[in-house]
Amino acid sequence: MTRFDHIRIPVGVGELHAERFGFGDHALVLLHGFGTSSFLWRRVSPALPLGRVTAWALDLLGHGESDRPVEGAFGLAAQALAVEQAMTSLRIGRATLVGMDLGAAVALRIAATRPARVHGVVLISPPAPGHARSKDLAEFGRLTAVHLLEATRSMLGASAWLGPLLTRGVATLEAMPAKLVARYAAPYVGADGVRHLQGLANAVTDSDLDEVDLGRVTARTLVLRGAHDAWCTAADATRLATAICGAELRTVPMAGRLIPEDAPDALAALLAEWAAPLHDADAPRALGERAHQP
Repeated sequence: MTRFDHIRIPVGVGELHAERFGFGDHALVLLHGFGTSSFLWRRVSPALPLGRVTAWALDLLGHGESDRPVEGAFGLAAQALAVEQAMTSLRIGRATLVGMDLGAAVALRIAATRPARVHGVVLISPPAPGHARSKDLAEFGRLTAVHLLEATRSMLGASAWLGPLLTRGVATLEAMPAKLVARYAAPYVGADGVRHLQGLANAVTDSDLDEVDLGRVTARTLVLRGAHDAWCTAADATRLATAICGAELRTVPMAGRLIPEDAPDALAALLAEWAAPLHDADAPRALGERAHQP
């Protein structure tokens, strides 16, 4: 894996963990979804055109290796503020934001409230319009009720909650073996980790998007879903793309919700196309041919 470096980024209430790939002029900020971390992008980032883009894979506040401030807020507004502060610390004036489910909601909030900071937006498996809590968070709530005792008594209890979400998030079970579930659940070991994970889920409410006006999103926008996504339906993705002026909707075949796990190369090609400099007339055409490969 070609990883440039790991850094810690101060964001006021704590620090975010980030992994940097590449050294190009165009910044991509990669935001994971609920139950995952920057680890999600491990096979996508190295496949990007790293001489042309710099990809920053962030752990959202309270997730992965980022800080968990005791008095910190973990809702959508707090996450969006932390990401924007991280961009400022990294001296990123404008970026293409790439977010998956919860990360997509964060990216959408930044694009609507701080349009000058956003060059483009890629919304992967986004929540339905008007709903910051995606359907997988509703499923998570059911899982916590069923497996509460198991989760709180076992050192690896978070796997009882995250395992079903992660396995349902891919097109085939082979794409999410038990050891990969354990890797994603690793930040939430023990009773404290389980309680923290539940707190992260509870911090996201549908009202988090009430003040987000999709009409204010002026950045070039791509809505992307896997053909086998169990939660982001084709109808929801279409509604979102229609609500954002000029947004494009694409579907990745043979992929579920976790497109970075199911189709990392196809996703990297799409991101390379989307981040192509506007003055480079050949890049969209050449990379577009790659982007439609299964």
